Amino acid sequence: MPVNKSMNVLVVDDYTTMIRIVRGLLEQLGFNNIDTAVDGPSALEQIRHKDYGLILSDWNMTPMTGYELLKAVRADQRTKATPFVMVTAEAKAENIVAARNAGVNNYIIKPFTLAVLKQKLTAVLGEL
Repeated sequence: MPVNKSMNVLVVDDYTTMIRIVRGLLEQLGFNNIDTAVDGPSALEQIRHKDYGLILSDWNMTPMTGYELLKAVRADQRTKATPFVMVTAEAKAENIVAARNAGVNNYIIKPFTLAVLKQKLTAVLGEL
């Protein structure tokens, strides 16, 4: 069954250039309902008011890291099953293990290509 590309997608990154890049790649893959947030607290606020079919979040942000955002999303009954993909320059094994243990669906290391994004999202969502 093909993925519903009209689902709401949330991209969270404190670096606006990265938000633009990820949004552009998602649009190339056919997604068109893309919201953005520049930090964890504003992302949580958006998540409380809207249902998302996918969340892509950077790891390194302040005042709340992507890891803390992931834990908050997983702790909420309404959002605990929402597909969550961590996007980060941090390739440390302990970070990947911690994110997996907290319930991340996939992990993308920056920099990445459209092909890598498509492959990681296909693994989480199904055929794009």
